[in-house]
Amino acid sequence: EVANTVIYCRNWLESVSFYRDDLGLEVVFSNEWFIEFRINSAASLSIVDEKRARPATCHGEGVMLSFKVGDIEAQHHEMEVLRLNPTPIESVWNCRVFSLFDPEGVRIEFWSKD
Repeated sequence: EVANTVIYCRNWLESVSFYRDDLGLEVVFSNEWFIEFRINSAASLSIVDEKRARPATCHGEGVMLSFKVGDIEAQHHEMEVLRLNPTPIESVWNCRVFSLFDPEGVRIEFWSKD
C-alpha cells in the first residue's frame, strides 16, 4: 500500500518542472494533466492541473509536505545549489528543520532529529 498526497495546481508547468526537475522526484505515471511521483516505497505525491480536474482545488491552503532526511545540512546545501530559496535551518521540537515553497505556495518541510 502507498499513501498518496495530491496537490491541485494553478501553475501546472512550473509545478511539474519543480517536482520533476528541481527536486528530482521519479515519475511513475503521467498524462497531460496528472503526474504521480515516487517518494519512497510507501509514499507518493501527485500533482494535478486544476484546469482539467474535478473536483475543484484547494490552492495549497492547509497543505504542507514534510520529509524526514538523514543529513539536514547536506539537504539544505543541495536546495541552495538548486536555487530553491530554502529558509534557514532552525531547531524545532528537538529537530532541525528548514522549508521551501513550490510554485503553488505549498510549504515543503525537511527535518532531521538533533
